[in-house]
Amino acid sequence: MSNVAFARAASTGPVDSAYLDEITMMLRDLLRQVIRVREPRVLAIIDEPANASALAPELIEPALQVIGMWLQLLNIAEENAAMRNRRQMETRSGPDQVPGSFSHAFATVAAANVAPEAVQTALDTIDVQPTITAHPTEAKRVTVLEIHRRIYLKLYELESPRWTPRERVHLLKLLRNEIDLLWLTGEIRLEKPTVEQEIHWGLHFFRETLFDRTVSLCDLLEAALQRHYPETPHRVRPPLRYSSWIGGDRDGNPFVTVDVTRFALKENRNAIVARLEQRLNDLAQLVSLSTQEISFPLAFLERVQRQVDLSGEAEAIGNRNMHEPFRRFFTALRVRLAKTFGEGAKGSGFQPIDTEELIGELLAAEEALAQMQSVSLASTLVRPVRWEVETFGFRSVSLDIRQNTTVINRVLKEIWRKLNPLEPGEGPEIGSTAWQAWIEAELAKPLGFLPQFRGVSDEARELLGLLELIRDTIDGPDPQAIGAFILSMTQSAADVLGLYLLAKFTGLFADENARETCRIRVVPLFETIDDLRAAPAIMTELLAHPVVKTSVAFHGGRQEVMLGYSDSNKDGGFFCASFELFEAQRRLIRIGRDAGVSISFFHGRGGSVSRGGAPTGRAIAAQPAGTINGHMRVTEQGEVVSSKFANRGTAQHNLEILAASVFVHTLKSIDEPELKVNPEHQKAVEWIAQASFRHYRKLAEDKGLLDYFHQASPVEELANLKLGSRPARRFGAKGIGDLRAIPWVFAWSQNRHLLTGWYGLGYAFDDFLVPRGADGMKLLREMFARSRGFRLAVDEVEKSLYLADMDVAEQYAELVTDRTSAERLFALIRHEHSRTARTILELTGESRLCERFEGLQRRFERVRPMVDQANRWQVQLLKETRRGKGDEKLMMPLLMTMNCVAAGLGWTG
Repeated sequence: MSNVAFARAASTGPVDSAYLDEITMMLRDLLRQVIRVREPRVLAIIDEPANASALAPELIEPALQVIGMWLQLLNIAEENAAMRNRRQMETRSGPDQVPGSFSHAFATVAAANVAPEAVQTALDTIDVQPTITAHPTEAKRVTVLEIHRRIYLKLYELESPRWTPRERVHLLKLLRNEIDLLWLTGEIRLEKPTVEQEIHWGLHFFRETLFDRTVSLCDLLEAALQRHYPETPHRVRPPLRYSSWIGGDRDGNPFVTVDVTRFALKENRNAIVARLEQRLNDLAQLVSLSTQEISFPLAFLERVQRQVDLSGEAEAIGNRNMHEPFRRFFTALRVRLAKTFGEGAKGSGFQPIDTEELIGELLAAEEALAQMQSVSLASTLVRPVRWEVETFGFRSVSLDIRQNTTVINRVLKEIWRKLNPLEPGEGPEIGSTAWQAWIEAELAKPLGFLPQFRGVSDEARELLGLLELIRDTIDGPDPQAIGAFILSMTQSAADVLGLYLLAKFTGLFADENARETCRIRVVPLFETIDDLRAAPAIMTELLAHPVVKTSVAFHGGRQEVMLGYSDSNKDGGFFCASFELFEAQRRLIRIGRDAGVSISFFHGRGGSVSRGGAPTGRAIAAQPAGTINGHMRVTEQGEVVSSKFANRGTAQHNLEILAASVFVHTLKSIDEPELKVNPEHQKAVEWIAQASFRHYRKLAEDKGLLDYFHQASPVEELANLKLGSRPARRFGAKGIGDLRAIPWVFAWSQNRHLLTGWYGLGYAFDDFLVPRGADGMKLLREMFARSRGFRLAVDEVEKSLYLADMDVAEQYAELVTDRTSAERLFALIRHEHSRTARTILELTGESRLCERFEGLQRRFERVRPMVDQANRWQVQLLKETRRGKGDEKLMMPLLMTMNCVAAGLGWTG
C-alpha cells in the first residue's frame, strides 16, 4: 500500500451505519423524553426542524438548546460507532487492517523493503510533539466535557450483550439522566475564562486520557514491529512528548504574566508528580517478590539500600517489608519524589531526585526482574512507569514561551539606552543595519557579570523576569519543563539575535563568558506570505552566525522553525498559503543541509480547513519528501483537543495515527512518486497559487470589505462568546490585518461564506484554463491524480465549498447597511463560489460536491436543517441586538446560535 493510501484509509474508514442509526435513534428518543419534561413546546425542532421558524420568539432559546444538545449527542454517537468499528475490524481481520495503526503502517514499510536498520534509526530519533495551544477555540466548559464523557461511556457499556433486559433499562435510565444534566447545565461560559482556568482545562485531558494512553502506544508499536520484523529485535522508546502554550503564550495576551507562567509550570508539574507518586505506590504494592522465595541480584540489593538511605526515612522504610526489596525500593523512590517537590522537613540524608535518575532506577528494576526470570513482570508493571517518566518527566508538558518580536525589540531599545546613557538621541533604529550591528557586537563581548537593569518599564521588567524564571526552571529537576521560545512575526535575523542577547543578559548562556551557547531553544515563527518567502534568507543568515551555530549544536544539531498556517491563509488565501508553506519547507531543508544543521518544523495548524486542519494522516503524507525525518510538532487547538482526546480509545487512535504517519513519511517519503517534484506540475501550481493570491488580495483590500465583514458576520458579538482569555485583536487595532486569524475564520464560517477556505481559486483556475483549453484541464487532472499536495489542497477546498451555503450567506449580506457595496461584494463572492465549485467538479469528475467524502456528507446532511435554522435565528438576533444595543436578553440566544453553527460545521475556527 502506498503512503497516501495508508493516510487516506487512516482518515476515513467505514462506519457501521446500521449501528450508528440504532444509537442515534436511541439518543433521539431519550432527548425527546427530556424535552417533554423540560420544554415540550420545542419538540418540533428535533422532529421537523424545517418548520421550526414558526416557533414563538420566547421559545428560540430552548430550541437552540435542543439543537446544541442534539449536535453534541450525534458527535458522541459517531465517535462511539467509529471506535466500535475499529475494534470489530481488528477482531475480524487483524491489526494490520486497522487504518492508521502501527501494524498498518509497518505493513506498508515492510512491503516497501525498508531495512531493519533504517527502522531502528527512526525508532531512536523519532520525536513527535502535539502542542496544546494557549488560545483554545473551545466553547465547551470542562463540566460539559465531563458529561459528554459519561454519555460516551454509557454508550460503550450498552454495546455489551451481557446485560439482562432489567439491567439494560437501568443503563438507559442513567443515560437519560446524563442528557437531563446536559440540559440543566449551562453550556455557555458566563465569564471569560482566566488563563489559570485554561491551564486546568488543558491538564484535564492529561489526567483523563493522555497520561494513560500515550504510554500504551509503546506496546502497540512493539507488537507491530514483532509482527513485521520478527527476525530483528528492536529497541522501543516513547515516540511522543507534549508541549503546551497555555500560560506561556503572551503574544497579545496581557493576562499571561510571569506569575501566570510560574503558576502554569507548577500546575503542570503537580499533575504528573501526583500521578507518578501513585504509580510508584502501586508498584510498591504489586511487586512483592520475596528474598525467601527467590535470589536477588546483589547489585540490585545494594541499589535498594542506597535509595532507602537517600529517602530521608531510612529507618522507617528499612524496617518495613524486610524480605521484599522491590517494595522498599519503590517506596523510597516515591518518598524522594514527594519530598523533592514538597514542603517541610526532608529528613537526614535526603537528596532530591531528577528525571534522569528516576528513569535510571526504574530501568535497573526492570533489569533485576529480567535477571530473576520475571521479564513479563518487568515489561507489564515497571516499564510502563519508566515510559511515563521518559514521556512526561516532572512536567507533564514542556511549556513553550511565545512573544512578539516587537516586544523583544522595544525592551532591547530600553536596554540600549541603559547601556549608552551618554549617547545623544534614541540610538539606532530598530531593524536598521546599525541596530543589528549593535546586537551582534554585544553578543560577541565577554560578559563578566549579569547586568542589573533598574528603572525600566513594566514591559521590560516582565520580559526580563520571564527570562530569569526560564533560567531557574532549566536549572531545576526537569530542564525540559521549559520548551522553546517562539518568536512571533519574525521578519529579520536581528529579531532572533535580539532574543539571544536578552538571554545573555539574564544568565541563559552555558559558557563562562556568555559568548557562545544559549541554553534556550529559539524558534522563529514565519506567519505571513511575505515572511514565508523571506524565511530562507533569514535562516541562511542565522545559521551562519557563530552564536546560533554553537547554540544549535548544543541542542543536538537541530533548528526548529515554526510555520503559521492561520495568518498566512488570512494574508494570502488558502491555496496560495498552502503552496508557500510547502515551498518554504523545501527551501529551508536545503538551507539546513548546506549549513550542516537538521531543520525540523512546527506546524501551527488549527481545526478548520482555513487554518491547516486537514485530516492528520493525509496532511502528514502530503508533506514534502524528507521534510519530517522523524521530527514533527503540530498545534492541537480548542475543539480539536476535546474531539481528539476527551475519550481514551479515540485519544489512543488519534495519537497512533499521528505517530504512525510520521514513521511512514520518515521511512518512505524520499522514494514516493507522489512526492517527487515534477517540473511541469510545479510550474502550474506556482502559477495558480500566485493568481489565487492576486484575486484574494483584491477582495481583502476592497475598501468595502471591512464594513461588510463586521456587519455581515457576528465578529463583533463574538467577543461575548467566552472562548479564551486572549483579546480578539492584536494591540487593540481595528483593521483586517490586525484581526486575529481565529475570529477571522470563525466569523466567515458562522455566516456560511467560509470564503477563507476557497476564495480566489476559481478565478485562478479560469485564468489558467482559458489560454490552455483542454490541455490545461488534462494537466490539472494529472496533477490531481499524481501530486499528493495538490490533491489534498483541492480536497480541502471542496469540503469548504460544500459546507458553505450562498443562500444562507445572502441573509447575512442583507445585514450590511450600505446596500450598494453589500450587493456588489456578495455578487463577487457568490460568483466565485459557483465558479470554483464548477471547476472542482470538472476536475474531480463528480456530479456534486463532496460525493467522494461519504462520511462528511452523511454527517452534515443529517444536521443541515438544524444548522440552517440556527443561522436564520442568528441573523434575526443580530438584527434585534444591533437595533437595541445592550439588550442582555438577546445575548444568550445569540451566543447559543454561534455554538450550534460551530458544532454543526465541526469547528469554531
